[in-house]
Amino acid sequence: MITRILAATETPNPLLPAIPDLFWSSVVFVILLTFFWIKVLPGFKKTLDERTEAIEGRLAAAERAQAEVAEKTAEIEKAQENSRSEAAAIREQARAEGVAILAELKEQANQEAARIAATAKAQIEAERQAAIVSLRAEVGTLAIDLASQVVAASLKNDKVATGVVDQFLADLESSEKAGKGK
Repeated sequence: MITRILAATETPNPLLPAIPDLFWSSVVFVILLTFFWIKVLPGFKKTLDERTEAIEGRLAAAERAQAEVAEKTAEIEKAQENSRSEAAAIREQARAEGVAILAELKEQANQEAARIAATAKAQIEAERQAAIVSLRAEVGTLAIDLASQVVAASLKNDKVATGVVDQFLADLESSEKAGKGK
């Protein structure tokens, strides 16, 4: 009773709720907390986990794509380097082949020049032999002519014999000059 009297005489504080209100509020709070803990929180966790996995999956895919791009770039650079080295090798091979072809052409030209020179020498030698044969025949004819002129002329006269010999030598020189002029 004293508590009732004290309670009746005191005015309730509007900031402090009554004890039964506190009790029932606590019961409702525990029920709602349990409901959220059992039903709502796992759904939130599941959604958050799915989003985390999706984000991590996208990050992993982006990293894989970035690695693939880096690998492709490295392959392209390697292929370009290989192409450059192949092109350099082809240029060097072409230069070497050009030098070889040039050397071969020079050798062929030298052989052709030697062949032409040998042919010209052979032709000159043949013409010289023909000239010698022709000169021998002419000298023989001239000797026969001289002998016949000597026999026909009187050898008693030295002046006539000297004139015949001089005439023969002059004829021989003129025929020699005519042979060289050809």
